[in-house]
Amino acid sequence: MKSLLLQLANLLSWFWRLVPARLRTGLLTGFLVLDSRNRDAAAGLRRLLVLKDRLEWIINERAMAYGGGEHPKHRLTRYHWFFIDRIEDGERVLDVGCGYGAVARSIARERPRCTVVGMDLNEPRLAQAQASVNPPNLRFLTGDATREVPPGAWDAVVLSNVLEHISERARFLRDLVRVTGASRILIRVPLFERDWQMPLRQELGLSYFSDDDHKIEHRLAEFHDELAAAGLRAKEVVTLWGEIWADCRLP
Repeated sequence: MKSLLLQLANLLSWFWRLVPARLRTGLLTGFLVLDSRNRDAAAGLRRLLVLKDRLEWIINERAMAYGGGEHPKHRLTRYHWFFIDRIEDGERVLDVGCGYGAVARSIARERPRCTVVGMDLNEPRLAQAQASVNPPNLRFLTGDATREVPPGAWDAVVLSNVLEHISERARFLRDLVRVTGASRILIRVPLFERDWQMPLRQELGLSYFSDDDHKIEHRLAEFHDELAAAGLRAKEVVTLWGEIWADCRLP
C-alpha cells in the first residue's frame, strides 16, 4: 500500500511541478497558516506539530532515495566511528538489532581482523543486509540476542538505536551481558533534551518520539539510572546530533 501511494505521488507530482516553485511554496505556506489558526493557541500548535511530523516522514523518505537506500545521516554525522573507535582490531563484535547492516558493515570494513555478527528479528531487513556487498569477516543471523547468540566470548556488543524500542530495558541489558559474556556495551539512543519542542510536545499532550515504536527517548538522568539498574556504568558519554552515545562497562 505504501509503495502504491508513493507511485501515485510520483505521478501527481509531475502536474504539481508545472506550478512555478515560488507559487507552490507560497501556497503551501498559506495552507499551513490557515490550518494553524485557532483561538486556542495550543490547538493550533498541536496541529502544526502533527503536520511537522508528516513533513519529517517525507524528508526521511526522500533522504533514503537520495542516499541510494542508505540514510545520508550515516555519512554526515559519522556516528559509525563512535563504535569503530572503541573496538580493537581482532575483537568479536555482536551488533544487536543491526537492521540492514550499515553499522556492522562499517565496523567489519574498518577492523578487518574482527569477527562481526549482526543480529535482528526483522527478516526483510536482514535479507537486505545479506544482499549488500559485505566483507568476509561479517555475517548476519536472525535471532534473539538475549537467548541465542553464537557460542564463544564476545568482546563488545553494539546497540545502535535499539534500546529505545525495548520496554524492559534494564532486564534486556542484564540478559545481554549474561548471554554474550561481553564486558563492554556500546549504545546509541535518541536524547530527549535535543530540542525545546520535546518538552513543549509533552506539555501539549503530543508524542515527542521520533518513531512510533519507541518506548522512551531518554533524558540523560534516565539513561544513567537505567544503566545502574542493569549493573552497568557509563565509562564515556557523548551527546551530539540529538543523541546519546555511550561506552558502558561492567563495574
